[in-house]
Amino acid sequence: MPRPPKRSAADPGPVVRRAGGTLPKGRQTKAAIVDAALGLASQIGLEGLSIGAVAELTGMSKSGVFAHFGSREELQIAVVREYGHRFEDEVFHPALQVPRGLQRLRALFANWMKRVAVELQSGCIFISGAAEFDDRPGPVRDALVGSVKAWLAALDRAVALAQETGELRPDADARQMAFEIHGLILALHYEERFLHRPGSLHRAEAGFEHILARYRATTIAAPAAPSPPAARPRAQASHRHHPSRPKE
Repeated sequence: MPRPPKRSAADPGPVVRRAGGTLPKGRQTKAAIVDAALGLASQIGLEGLSIGAVAELTGMSKSGVFAHFGSREELQIAVVREYGHRFEDEVFHPALQVPRGLQRLRALFANWMKRVAVELQSGCIFISGAAEFDDRPGPVRDALVGSVKAWLAALDRAVALAQETGELRPDADARQMAFEIHGLILALHYEERFLHRPGSLHRAEAGFEHILARYRATTIAAPAAPSPPAARPRAQASHRHHPSRPKE
């Protein structure tokens, strides 16, 4: 598989700007290294990363890369964290602008599908990293697990909020529903990227709708309009002679 084109440290790519503005020069260089390493890891996996390979890709010396990352492990962890930040920025944070409930859950899945459509060509760090580090304890695996768990917690919360709004059945297993949604994404990567089966994206979208249909709350009929009040009987003539009731 071809490597991504070389990127100079003077061309740091999309990670050099944050909410506070442009990063200082040293952090720009570090961001450029991470960006190049992320592109490389998406294609060849985290295990394929090395100080030398990233130095070649960025046009830097090995010592220059090493000055920012003292080991390959530190570089791998930085890549995992950057990938997690991008995932949150593209998938999770925009969905928070949508009202909670099924609207937000749909937005999360739609944003996720947009990202997957790109990753089917470039690769997903979370999925390839799980295969590489599933039985290898250590800091890199911990970073991967932490990032994935943070996203799944956001998905769990979105499902629970849809349940709280009454749009999902109160007796539904929210964790099971989130599990099934996550399973759609994993199946999509396998079917489309590995098996090259056409129509996998549409099948995933249809699967999501099937999940919603199973867990959606039954429609509650609107309450009947109140009947007009009955005509009040005319007061008896003797009523005016009764003492008035005390004010409440």
